[in-house]
Amino acid sequence: MTQLSSPNPPLKLIELAKNIESELHSRLTALALPDNLKESATYAVMNGGKRVRPALTLLCCEAIGGTFEDAMPAAIAVEFIHCFSLVHDDLPAIDNDDLRRGKPTLHIKSGEAMALLAGDLLLPLAFSQLTNEQFNADQQARLTKVLASATSNMVIGQVYDTLGGLPDHLTPMQQLEEIHRNKTGALIQCACEMGAICASAPERAFDAISSFGSAIGLMFQIVDDLIDLHGSPEHVGKATGKDAGAGKTTYPGIIGVEESKKAVKELQKQAESALSVLGSDAETLVSFNLWMAHRTR
Repeated sequence: MTQLSSPNPPLKLIELAKNIESELHSRLTALALPDNLKESATYAVMNGGKRVRPALTLLCCEAIGGTFEDAMPAAIAVEFIHCFSLVHDDLPAIDNDDLRRGKPTLHIKSGEAMALLAGDLLLPLAFSQLTNEQFNADQQARLTKVLASATSNMVIGQVYDTLGGLPDHLTPMQQLEEIHRNKTGALIQCACEMGAICASAPERAFDAISSFGSAIGLMFQIVDDLIDLHGSPEHVGKATGKDAGAGKTTYPGIIGVEESKKAVKELQKQAESALSVLGSDAETLVSFNLWMAHRTR
């Protein structure tokens, strides 16, 4: 991997990932499901992963003055949506991937029918987390609206990326950004906004978190494009080099590697600037932002 140096993940992310893993496992274990469906859903969710999105929900809540407990159900909801999307994206009809997080994808392990159904299950499970009684009625409504919108946009982005249909009046760069902001950016921005909602953020703080989420959401996908171009499957944990072969539109493909790196740096600066209104409360998010800009997997 040559495009970016790779600082270690923030210690807090490692700690949070362990807590998130425990919560995910306990909530799945408690479900009354057929054994084969529970096994497949658990495999889809617990098959490794950095837990970036739920960690952002928790950290954004903390930056506004809330606690991790305040935001945990929302964090779990975000991760269920993310895992549902991965299971379906990996299917032969879409990205046709055999490897995810260094292990066989769910349809390889359990068959396409079970992969479809396990992915389907994770979608309502996500929204059921938002009915938690610790959220008041206004929070439940806002969380549901934000997550539903982001999930819809994620699906739209995947359609654009896989099946086309982008508006003709957009330039190639505008089309590329439209794909990325929907396919990847929408759920990351949503994860941040949900954390702010869980902390009952005032408008100015919510807007800061939303702007931060928008910048890192696009940045995350550009870094993914670079990783796909340069990373090895062994290091990344999934097949790489597929985007170009599939004719997908990527930042390196449109503007080149060096300009893509510049775009990452600019978005990193935008994200950090957005957090400035939160002062020292956002220090962990600033560190998280730096790591996401330089990650290699």
